[in-house]
Amino acid sequence: MSERNRIVPRVGMIGGGQLSRMTHQAGIGLGVDFSVLAADPTDSAALVAGDVTLGDDRGLDDVLAFAKAHDVVTFDHEHVPEPVLRAVEEAGGLLRPGRDALRFAQDKLRMRTRMAELDAPSPRWRAVTTLDHVASFAEEAGWPVVLKASRGGYDGKGVWVVDGPEEAGEVVDRAAAEEVPLLVEEKVAFSRELAVQVARSPHGQVAVYPVVETVQRGGICHEVIAPAPDLSEAKALRAQQLAIEIAQALDVTGVLAVELFETAEDVVVNELAMRPHNSGHWSIEGARTSQFEQHLRAVLNLPLGSPRTNAPYTVMANLLGGEDPDVYRRYLHVMAKDPEVKVHFYGKGVRPGRKIGHVTVMGDDYRDLLERARDAASYLRGDQK
Repeated sequence: MSERNRIVPRVGMIGGGQLSRMTHQAGIGLGVDFSVLAADPTDSAALVAGDVTLGDDRGLDDVLAFAKAHDVVTFDHEHVPEPVLRAVEEAGGLLRPGRDALRFAQDKLRMRTRMAELDAPSPRWRAVTTLDHVASFAEEAGWPVVLKASRGGYDGKGVWVVDGPEEAGEVVDRAAAEEVPLLVEEKVAFSRELAVQVARSPHGQVAVYPVVETVQRGGICHEVIAPAPDLSEAKALRAQQLAIEIAQALDVTGVLAVELFETAEDVVVNELAMRPHNSGHWSIEGARTSQFEQHLRAVLNLPLGSPRTNAPYTVMANLLGGEDPDVYRRYLHVMAKDPEVKVHFYGKGVRPGRKIGHVTVMGDDYRDLLERARDAASYLRGDQK
């Protein structure tokens, strides 16, 4: 081992997706010794990281061995089973965030219970195992209701909006057959969806980003506007303070993303993610410190960077795959038409609906930025000839 590797802390990230890929990029500038545990050599981060361990990123043996080789371990996803996390910590591995924090991002029932204990604004909810349980809840909250798998859901998967007993029964039966715990929530009457990222270090320093508006279609984030336009100062401060309080109460280390509903009176907690998050990709160009650099600073217990914005508005649009796999050929047209648009590819194979990258543009007029970001994403997807 070189002298440098004995001095610089070794950071390992479990999971080889695009979040790991972009964290690796941030780590280059920080000069950290960064490596990835990836399931496949074609994973997004495995294609670019200089130090890649191939293995089961949810399996005990491979995760434990990976953790033992690093000073601190963090996560690209929240799907490492709790018994595996426990074994790593019992063996002396340093996980950031730790198992006790991660469980609230892994299990929606635990999360909702903890939010209730913290008196955080949340939808009415209940754990359910039968159709009668769902119907009883709907008598109080009204149809439609939202059924959620307690564990494993993301990007709209594991979430069902059901209009009545027949649809609810199909979900309950499927969940019972697959032994998936369910909860039911009221369908919140919201005007839009928001998100806020907060970073927290082990010694309790926090840095909170501006509240952003997220545009969701089919359970997938399509666009982010930073900061959220026309959001009252009172609601913005409420959302930021709520994120800080949750991060402190759950003892989070790293970046915490709090997804929210905006209602007429308040903001309501929807989901939590304890890692860099799609709603924070705008920060790569749009903030003094990207969420990826901030996450590394936090898990290494370095002083946190400024979350201040670099422009009045930044708009990010996700690039979803279309029918034509030759995305790169269209890249030069986007660059030529709008040189200020930044395009990020994740090195993924193209298939319809798959997140393969994102585009970002900054400026003064968020409506103009939205139009430009949508145009670039549409062209790269192949919608325009």
